[in-house]
Amino acid sequence: MPGNALYTDLSGYYDLMCADIDYQAQSHCVHRLYQLFGNGGDRHLDLACGTGPHVRHFIDADYQSAGLDINQPMLDRASIRCPEARFSLQDMCSFTVEEPVDLITCFLYSIHYSASVERLKACIASVYGALVDHGVFCFNAVDKNAIDNNSFVSHIANHPEGLFNFSSCWHYVGEGERQSLKLRIEKITADERQVWHDEHPMVAISFDELQTLLQPYFEVHVLAHDYEKIIPWDGTSGNAVFVCVKI
Repeated sequence: MPGNALYTDLSGYYDLMCADIDYQAQSHCVHRLYQLFGNGGDRHLDLACGTGPHVRHFIDADYQSAGLDINQPMLDRASIRCPEARFSLQDMCSFTVEEPVDLITCFLYSIHYSASVERLKACIASVYGALVDHGVFCFNAVDKNAIDNNSFVSHIANHPEGLFNFSSCWHYVGEGERQSLKLRIEKITADERQVWHDEHPMVAISFDELQTLLQPYFEVHVLAHDYEKIIPWDGTSGNAVFVCVKI
């Protein structure tokens, strides 16, 4: 299953694939961060919003929330989940908004879907242009220098169509600006076993390089990748949450 086929042909399984993710904890943490660093406004935009689970939590927290994604089947499901929200089919590296927003989020390491440093620069510039003064951009990222190619994350989920086993890992060859997200889906029924493999091109970047790209636009705060506590990044972990305030 090449390219992004997983998110089209199997878009109906996306929520099942992400069943182990605590969307509420992630959304609540960013809400707390926005209370600390933000301007108090309530206009929110979620980049690479998928089927809209984070948008749902922000709406429930009284935000005027919207989302964008490059995949229409995902947005169709997001619209059902969040009929109050506005969704648009746009590339996060070249998007526009009708009016500036106060908070922009990008969860689940989706910032890496920029796929190249040049496109990541364009994404950052698009975010800057879409935020009001002192607006906040919040996302999580992985440092290319800390990737363990043998570290897989897996979970099993039951579904009326069968038992699903989902596995994913980051892979980086050790040089250049390209890394990948490797995915494996196994579906087991009484009659057969099916396995899909997918590999998504992602941009590889160090946290030092990322901060260099962000600093012309934002006051950058790098925090530990912990949705239960707000503490500074320790300088060594390969995962972090970035809170960027427009200057």
